Formats: sequence, structure tokens, C-alpha cells
Amino acid sequence: MSKILVVDDDKMMNDALSRAIKREGNEVTCKQSLKEGLAEVYLDDYDVVYLDVRMPDGDGLASLPKFREAPSSPEVIIITGYANSRGAELAIKSGAWDYVKKPSSIKEMTLPLLRVLQYRKDKLVSKQPVALKLDGIVCGSPSMKECLDVVAQAANCDANILVSGETGTGKELFAWAIHNNSNRADNNFVVVDCTVLPETLVESLLFGHERGAFTGASMAKEGLIKQAHGGTLFLDEVGELPLSVQKRFLRVLQEHHFRPVGGKSEVHSDFRLIAATNRNLDEMVVKNSFRKDLIFRLRSLHINLPPLSKRKEDIREFLSYYMAKLCENNKIATKGFSPEFIQALLSYDWPGNVRELINTLERVVAESLDAPILFPYHLPVHIRIQATQASIGDTKTPGPVSDDKKEFPGESLATLKEHRETGIASLEKEYLEQLMGVTHGNIKEACIISDLSRSRLYGLMKKYALKRHGSY
Repeated sequence: MSKILVVDDDKMMNDALSRAIKREGNEVTCKQSLKEGLAEVYLDDYDVVYLDVRMPDGDGLASLPKFREAPSSPEVIIITGYANSRGAELAIKSGAWDYVKKPSSIKEMTLPLLRVLQYRKDKLVSKQPVALKLDGIVCGSPSMKECLDVVAQAANCDANILVSGETGTGKELFAWAIHNNSNRADNNFVVVDCTVLPETLVESLLFGHERGAFTGASMAKEGLIKQAHGGTLFLDEVGELPLSVQKRFLRVLQEHHFRPVGGKSEVHSDFRLIAATNRNLDEMVVKNSFRKDLIFRLRSLHINLPPLSKRKEDIREFLSYYMAKLCENNKIATKGFSPEFIQALLSYDWPGNVRELINTLERVVAESLDAPILFPYHLPVHIRIQATQASIGDTKTPGPVSDDKKEFPGESLATLKEHRETGIASLEKEYLEQLMGVTHGNIKEACIISDLSRSRLYGLMKKYALKRHGSY
């Protein structure tokens, strides 16, 4: 017997649906507000939720993810008397099973229920526990568990996969996880960073070339696609792939055959493709900077990694996992951390996502080797500032603070202009030092995080005599 929850403030609809659901041998509960419905779905296990959009205490569509994240992970059927194409799009993007217009016949209302119950039954029977290898991936939030479900799917097939998400969310880690859990794990994992491919040599690097194919080609060279034969080809930041190459690469995906530059015959490569991007490829298609047909080929399966700010419940697990790992690498005793230290991490927005969190923990460990317990004091200043602002309910940058007190004896104040310039310079320098540490000196990432142009960033670095460190 399946358990169904109906969340609708229309009592007549509740009664009619309840009778039809019970006739099919299912158990049904009705609630007439979002608050009651959410409380119920977290109190008991439900297979399916019928959810109305316009409720007296809020928008059902906005609450859809909360219903989906309930412990039993119920499927949600949206029912609404105000159906429109925009609402349907939002519902499906938010994970709804179906979007049904009211009023409809009871048969039309319950047909999606029959389909979804059959789907859940088949899924339960066919689903086998998969022990995934997840080196470096820490995730307990519902949104990340959905991403792991796709990794498990990918382990049993050879479909192309697109991994999207902001910089620093762990796209390459997930690509490695897909490779390591597939039947190609013992073969090559070839990384192609599309951001650094020189347009004049991109075809040669991907497809290889024959001796004498161009000036400087003194010998034949195997391309990256051929090197991935039997394994996985990972196109990192595929949105940067030049348009001139996209058409040719599309054919490679279709045929798995290609001709090296200057070659007379085609070469075969049996590779599995994983692509990653931090850009909106659909918007790029509209701007004619990315091929629509290539997107279709890239995302047979799609993993959309949420930013760390949207899954802060994972921060505690990240902290435990990486702190133990960092202490072991530094051959020191595992550190403890105060509740205030954890709260400071939770209060910060993490624009650099997981990568910034890991870099912050590395810095904290390096600078506090002898401290057995970590406090907010051990964190970088900009994180402490945001945590303090959050603790007093102020997340805005504070303005000048007036002080009517007299000067301290023997002390003199600088002019306001001098004080302002000194303060700004100090903050700018500290921010840039943090920025270079977070990005390991990667100027492109630094520009994205800081929203500065390259010329402006280089100018500020020169002003404060800062150097690039780390990998880039």
C-alpha cells in the first residue's frame, strides 16, 4: 500500500481525490496549508505528494524543493487552477513529476499517480546498492545526493556527461569519480583544459598531427583524443572550446573517428566523454557562441553541482573530513574546533565554493600548528568580519562610525582623507593576498571572484608589490 499526501486548500478537491486514491488501494492524508503539509511529510514517509500552487500561506511551487527533500524523497505532482507555461517550466525544473491543470477529470488527475507509483516500484526493484569510490567528495545534503545518483547511473553506462556548476564546486572531482566507478577505470583519464588551448594549435592538440603537417611539426604526434582510447576524455570548461573546433568535435562524438592534422586516413578512439562548464551553454547558443547540436551530445546525463552557499549543511562534514586529512599530512594531532569556529564558517558566503573552503582550512592548519582547538580568531579576517556582522544581524558593510569622545591624551588623529586612504589601502592589500591564496595565483579565477578586469587586477598587484603564487 502506497501513502499519498494531498496538500490543497480546496476541500472538494481533497474529498474527490481522496476517494479516487483509496479506490486504488492506497492510503491518503489531506492537509489544507503548506505549513501543515511540510510538517506531515517530514513526520511520516510518503510516496507521492499532490501539491496545489496557490495556497493560503504561500506558493506551492516555491515549496516544492522542500517537499522533495523530505526523508522519504516523495515524488510531487503539481495541481493548479492557474496553469501556464512558465509555471510548468518552473515545476519541471524543480523536480515535479507532473503538472496538472484544475479542474480536470478524476481520471486525468489520478493517471500521473498510477505512472509514478509504477516508476517507484520498478526503481525499488532494480536499484542495487552501489559502493561508489568518492575520493575527496563529501556530501550529505539532498541536492548533492541527487548528484551522486547520477554518478551511480553513469557507472553502469557509457553515456556522455555534462557537469555544470560555479568555479570551485568540484566539477573535476566528480569527473574523476565517474571515471573511477566505470568499467574504464583502469585506462587513461585525459584532461583537456579548454581555457588554455591556443586556437592556432587546438586541432593539433586534440586530433594529433603528422610529420610536416605545419611549420615546426618535425615528427608525428598523437592527439589527446587518441590518448583517451579505452578511457575517459574530460573537457574542462568546454564553453571555451572555439567555434571552429566545435563542428569537427561533434562528428568525433558521433563517429569516434577523426583525421589527424595532415593525415591521410582516419583514426579510431573509443573514449567516454565528460565535459564540465561554469557557463550557461544555453545562453551561449542564443548568442551564437556555442553549437546547439553539440549541447545535445554533451549532456546525455547532466550533473548540476550547487554552490556551497546553497548546501551549507555539508560544511560540517567537509570540516571533519579535510581537517583530519590535513592534520595527518602535517603529522600533527587532529585539531578540535569551537562551536563559534563552525558558526563562522556557516556564516560566510564562500564565493569560491568548496575550493575556497579547502584552501582556507589549509591556511588555518598551517598557521596554527600548535593550537589544539580552533577558534574564529584563526580564520582569515574577511571571514571573521562577515561572521561578526551576521551575529549582530548586520550583513552590510558598515559605514563611518561617529565618535563624540575626546582624543586620548598625547595622541593625534590623521586627517579624514589620510585615514580613509590608509584604511582602504590596507583592506585592498589584505583582500588581494587572500584572493591570490584562494585561487593559487590563477588570474582568470581571481578576476571572476573579484569582478576586476585583468588590467585593474595587475595594476593593484603591482601597487602593493604582490606576486602570483601556486599553480596557474
